[in-house]
Amino acid sequence: MSTFDLKDFLSVQQTRVESLLLSRANRLESTGTPPRLAEAMRYSLLAGGKRLRPILCLVFSDSVRKQSGSLSPADDAACALEYIHTYSLIHDDLPAMDNDDYRRGRPTSHKVFGEAMAILAGDALLTEAFNVLASGPEPVRGALCRELAVAAGSAGMVGGQVLDIAEDRPAQIDYLSRMHSLKTGALIRAACRMGVLAAGGNADALQRADTYGDSIGLAFQIADDILDVISTPEKMGKPVHADAAAGRHTYPAVIGLEASWMLAERKVADAVAAVEPLEGAGGPLSVIARYVLERNS
Repeated sequence: MSTFDLKDFLSVQQTRVESLLLSRANRLESTGTPPRLAEAMRYSLLAGGKRLRPILCLVFSDSVRKQSGSLSPADDAACALEYIHTYSLIHDDLPAMDNDDYRRGRPTSHKVFGEAMAILAGDALLTEAFNVLASGPEPVRGALCRELAVAAGSAGMVGGQVLDIAEDRPAQIDYLSRMHSLKTGALIRAACRMGVLAAGGNADALQRADTYGDSIGLAFQIADDILDVISTPEKMGKPVHADAAAGRHTYPAVIGLEASWMLAERKVADAVAAVEPLEGAGGPLSVIARYVLERNS
């Protein structure tokens, strides 16, 4: 059994991410951003959360860099990922999308700043992500920008969102898996790949990041679907049973709770097997993979 302390590890990594985000968010006004827009951007960006995507980027970078010894722009990559994720949450919460009043235990952006400013704050975070990522001398930053753009765009997160809101979406496992591999999985997979790229990893490490990211991306979404059924608003920091109320197709609705758990467990096992050659048995990436399924919020 691993003696790795995930709680302490995640606490350290979350503090690391918060510091990186704060240092960049505090520069907004100095670059000419209107104060009210900067306030709205910071309100959502600095609202806490699991910070899974930037942590995965940093941990993959750390694992590969130990082998290669190279320096990397992983810090900026991690922040850019969270900028993109935050913008997507702001837009998801809007009345035209999920129409949510709470996110991470407090009022959503449009409830505080109004719909127009929330839309603009999301737009600004999206574009600022690429400013942050491109601002440095390393040639690999171009590849990192492309990786993030593909994952966040029409063939990634946005495309998955379109599949999610389609009126004629079928209650089929293949459709559900494709939708979530884009909507949720694409950015998680990109986080893993960007960590490897930032640290100068080889093709084998990239392939392992692909497998890991795909696997935990799907496991993460299945766990979210399950939590929406069995958790509470206090634990989640947002309303539960929202998927059923909106008539959305979820893994529990399509294949049942037990089959959903089994599928998620298989995906976690695939993720653990993929990263063991990079970090050894019981390393942080394998423990994070298990946490994705064991979390309660």
